[in-house]
Amino acid sequence: MYNLARQLLFKLSPETSHDLSLDLIGAGGRLGLNSLLCKRPSAAPVTVMGLNFANPVGLAAGLDKNGAAIDGFAQLGFGFVEIGTVTPRPQPGNPKPRLFRLPEATAIINRMGFNNLGVDHLLGRVQAANYRGILGINIGKNFDTPVERAQDDYLICLEKVYAHASYITVNVSSPNTPGLRTLQFGDQLKQLLDALAVRREQLALEHGKRVPLAIKIAPDMNDEETALVASALLASGMDAVIATNTTLSREGVEGLPYAGEAGGLSGAPVLEKSTHTVRVLAGELGGKMPIIAAGGITEGRHAAQKIEAGASLVQIYSGFIYKGPALIREAVDAIAALKRG
Repeated sequence: MYNLARQLLFKLSPETSHDLSLDLIGAGGRLGLNSLLCKRPSAAPVTVMGLNFANPVGLAAGLDKNGAAIDGFAQLGFGFVEIGTVTPRPQPGNPKPRLFRLPEATAIINRMGFNNLGVDHLLGRVQAANYRGILGINIGKNFDTPVERAQDDYLICLEKVYAHASYITVNVSSPNTPGLRTLQFGDQLKQLLDALAVRREQLALEHGKRVPLAIKIAPDMNDEETALVASALLASGMDAVIATNTTLSREGVEGLPYAGEAGGLSGAPVLEKSTHTVRVLAGELGGKMPIIAAGGITEGRHAAQKIEAGASLVQIYSGFIYKGPALIREAVDAIAALKRG
């Protein structure tokens, strides 16, 4: 059924298809249809960051930026759902077209640019949802906020989403907001992490709960840079790292239509690069911080490879677009088989 739906949706422009799919998944969730139409994965509970996940396979941020279909995605069998990236103020994102399919490579290029309706709108959708599982909220900065003041935007979002999130992801790795990736390095990273850590402890006292903070990083750093980031995350008391965001590399898609478009590449071509980052992080972190792996999972075995490399959880996005809900079950089963030995 999904293959037929995909064939029809792929006849539309990528962004029109994306919006229509989100509407359909959201409507299915409100009507309770998604759980009837999709076979749910086997139970595979896991505890990470002190949170109890129904299974280790989650929806990556970016697909549901505004929390429009939280219940719909949950009913498809995801063990957790991450929404966003959301910014303090609504913003349109980059000019269209800004989303491109590369089906020959099971890949996508996007330069969406944090298009979203703002944090207050997202919170309204969260409060309207029935989902009571693990919900991650991914936060970023507005495009017109100078990088030197990025901390202000992250703190605004942190304060607003704190009471409503199971965990909060700090996105410093999108390639589509100018200057954002500089926040992954040196003093800028340290200052941001320290500010987030201080405010989080204050919020924990105010709300009577300590919400975990995860940092999402890029796959385009060298091993030394990745090691420095790992050290900074440990020093600041962060709770998890998400590896990785999209890549600026075009390795694996050379010569394909749209390969020359600006933006971040996701899907199958980023698998090895992203998994390598997981391995480097695992070596540096030594089990002191969990890794959530994202990037290139288009088959169940890819999810198991991420776990084998050192991840505790995985997330899918592009693979879900190409393979549909069946990929969730495949990934859960592959990880369970790996753990059984």
